[in-house]
Amino acid sequence: MSLIEGQIRKALSGFYYVASEGEIHQTRARGNFRKKKLTPLVGDDVVFSSEENSEGYILELLPRKNELVRPPVANVDQGVIVTSLIEPNFSYNLLDRFLVTLENKNIQPIIYLSKTDLVLDQALVAEIRAVYEPLGYPVIDGEQDKQKLTDLFADKLTVFMGQSGAGKSTLLNEVSPGLNLVTGEISDALGRGRHTTRHVELLELFGGLVADTPGFSSIDFLEISADELPKEFPEFRAAAPACRFRECRHVKEPGCEVKQQVETGEIAKKRYDNYLQFLQEIENKRPIYKKNK
Repeated sequence: MSLIEGQIRKALSGFYYVASEGEIHQTRARGNFRKKKLTPLVGDDVVFSSEENSEGYILELLPRKNELVRPPVANVDQGVIVTSLIEPNFSYNLLDRFLVTLENKNIQPIIYLSKTDLVLDQALVAEIRAVYEPLGYPVIDGEQDKQKLTDLFADKLTVFMGQSGAGKSTLLNEVSPGLNLVTGEISDALGRGRHTTRHVELLELFGGLVADTPGFSSIDFLEISADELPKEFPEFRAAAPACRFRECRHVKEPGCEVKQQVETGEIAKKRYDNYLQFLQEIENKRPIYKKNK
């Protein structure tokens, strides 16, 4: 029996398919993972045993740099936020929710604008670029420069996300026609798409790995505290050292540099207003107390 390091590329029905040195090994997880409440995830680097003509066993999970719940993937480098401009209509609020979530997980966001050809007001694309590109977020017009997106895949593990009906599955099928992901028709009654994706698998595409699941479509800040939230806005991080108070929340404190930059237009007011709303949502969450058995 030999011990080998590899990466989980697919999880299905209790089996983990691990890539190592150009080969895929079918493995199961050792029972002691359950006792330790550890679940191997697609994207995990692992140590596993391999025996000829029999399935291997995952023996150790190597340290993760991050993990997502939806889709359940570990060690993600970048997240493509597929953002529709129409049907469903563009929302700064929803986009900022995704950006905050990715920042919190230390995942590089890429903003991908879909359905730009259907929009009469092309100034909207320029406005979105003006808000987000200075923050270090690439903004890609999906109808004009799709290749710009696939050029970013090399040596990275990429996941897709965005509101239901924004075209995540359609985009994945376009960049990898062999996928044949089921695309959900927009439900007229709800104005939202239906969830269409099942298990997770990492596919080798354009020199990198792409999760073949469109991922999540709503955000509820379950893991972000009120203290962490200001740090998930890059422009707030840049301004905060000039605030009078060290742990400034940028709400009512005097001498707040963030509020000053909102006044002068250096920080987009839309972003600041969304921050205040998110902060309120987090502060209004009641702590959940577990009953003693």
